[in-house]
Amino acid sequence: MPQNITAKNNRTITLNKEEINIFRNELLNVNKKINVSQLINRVINQDLNQVFEYLPESFVDLLFIDPPYNLSKNFNGNKFQKMSDEGYFKWVESWIIPLKKILKPTASIYICGDWRTSSTLQRICDTHFNLLNRITFEREKGRGSLKSWKNNSEDIWFCSQSKKYYFNPNAVKLKKRVIAPYTENGKPKDWNIETDGKFRLTYPSNIWGDITMPFWSMPENTPHITQKPEKLLARIILASSKEGEIVFDPFSGVGTTGVVAKKLNRKFVMVELDEEYCLYALKRLNIAENNKNIQGYEDGIFLDRNSKI
Repeated sequence: MPQNITAKNNRTITLNKEEINIFRNELLNVNKKINVSQLINRVINQDLNQVFEYLPESFVDLLFIDPPYNLSKNFNGNKFQKMSDEGYFKWVESWIIPLKKILKPTASIYICGDWRTSSTLQRICDTHFNLLNRITFEREKGRGSLKSWKNNSEDIWFCSQSKKYYFNPNAVKLKKRVIAPYTENGKPKDWNIETDGKFRLTYPSNIWGDITMPFWSMPENTPHITQKPEKLLARIILASSKEGEIVFDPFSGVGTTGVVAKKLNRKFVMVELDEEYCLYALKRLNIAENNKNIQGYEDGIFLDRNSKI
């Protein structure tokens, strides 16, 4: 039998037996009322429905939700079965309503979905929150389809718990190459000349074309099939939270939300059903102790896609 050969530049994170045993002891299981200090910077390895009743009220500043989309999919043995649109709406409501109690009145909420679920998620946001915007980001991954257009985007619905919420656009400026370098009195107008080209800083719109999905040569990559990029979470966390505030992720997968929160000096609480994903999250958090790098984000500025590797 031929052996699997890892590509030379494959930087995908792996777990060995020793790490599994160490990190398994760090997982949190909640079976009684718990206070905020006991939750901070912890990974809860449980079904979300088992956790709701024990969580404190009004402690979350930013809620990031990346739930299973309405597709039949196998997440490391945990199978999600596609539902009707109304069935998916009721399923989302079943955990959105209990999550509302953990939010501060000033909390912001981001909910991820694809084109099939967007109409359902818009209904959810209109019903339960103050709906502010829909972000669409390009997910340049996969070879496409011969029978339809390549599915190359995802949506993130941006909401708040009330009309009062925190948003800092100055923290998420994007560095873009200048196509039309206008001048005023012979000097650059709102752009700068650098050694590798002409650039300007601009506020991001709700169309994000600079996001690279994790793949095998990126050091943040894991075996998770729908892992979100650290750069995407960095933009959300910087725009909608302050240092020291709490970010909560109820479907945390391999822990990107917590990893980025840690790198950006925020606190986090994550819930994930799959133990192996939790262990990957803990390994990534361990790596983040000494490595604060976020690919595509440098010196407080987001770089355009492929402007610098």
